[in-house]
Amino acid sequence: MTTSPNERRKPPTIHDVARVAGVSRGTVSRYLNGGHYVSPAARLSVESAIKKTGYVVNRHARSLSTGRSDSVAFLLTEPQEKFFEDPNFNVLLRACTKALAERDITLLLMIAGTPDERRRNLRYITSGHVDGVLLVSSHSGDPVAAELRDAGVPLVACGRPMGIGAPGTKVSYVAADDRDGARDMVRHLLSLGRRRIATVTGPLDTPGGVDRLAGYREVLAEAGIEVDEQLIVTGDYSRASGEAAAAELLARGVEFDAMFVASDLMAQGVMSTLSQAGLRVPEDVAIGGFDDSPAALATQPPLTTIRHPFDRISSEMVRVLLAQISGEDPATVILPTELVRRASA
Repeated sequence: MTTSPNERRKPPTIHDVARVAGVSRGTVSRYLNGGHYVSPAARLSVESAIKKTGYVVNRHARSLSTGRSDSVAFLLTEPQEKFFEDPNFNVLLRACTKALAERDITLLLMIAGTPDERRRNLRYITSGHVDGVLLVSSHSGDPVAAELRDAGVPLVACGRPMGIGAPGTKVSYVAADDRDGARDMVRHLLSLGRRRIATVTGPLDTPGGVDRLAGYREVLAEAGIEVDEQLIVTGDYSRASGEAAAAELLARGVEFDAMFVASDLMAQGVMSTLSQAGLRVPEDVAIGGFDDSPAALATQPPLTTIRHPFDRISSEMVRVLLAQISGEDPATVILPTELVRRASA
């Protein structure tokens, strides 16, 4: 026997949740709209009633009443191929997605690696389709952070934003202590008795590239070792740039017995080129990377590196962004790194 449409069970409503929870409809509404002025006991009752009734939020109706979309953009200002090559972006994306899902907020991946992509994404974001932006990999001179800030869009950058305008205009960001991590790695290489330490930097229009190079220079100066500019090569965090950087150092004919490489992916490329040249790691050249990404365990031998706290960065970015969406001022969070010793150095 078939059930007529009129006999079908109607989906539970906010009134059903209030009845089962033993609270007012207003209490349930306040819980659904952020939990402000809801006691812990009432919160537990409402959450239990939602589970019992199977109530599902009508997102469209809530968006109309609150003016929010319950969605956040993960905006990557890099070419699409970098998203697929660099494992760090995927780690950040997964962790941010998880942190937002716990708050019932949707994350939208947006890639703005070209001017056209940037214009389209900025138009979408500033039209109110998302409540805020998690900005990843912003380069100096890239106008995205400044344009979002000037449009009044809640924003948190991954890493210290560079060159975004007038002093006193703050942008929230969460970053690892890149400079201190670089110092730890170079000190470690020196402790092994290495004195001719080369480095492959990250892009020098990014805070990580600038700060990791600064840490390298500072420790050599502290040790009384004059920095040889011939031992410094700039990369772009890709494996190919690591291969090219090592080839360039070999072509220069300068002696080196260690290398601090500003990303694990570049270190993979460096080690491949050195192996092809007949150099052994760590016997001939000790190698230190940065990130402690999956690439660090894929090298032979496994890579000594600096652990970049991506999970904590992601959770802090989400926390700071949601606070800003709720009306709090921009904030800065700097997280410590950690030296991870493996067989390469």
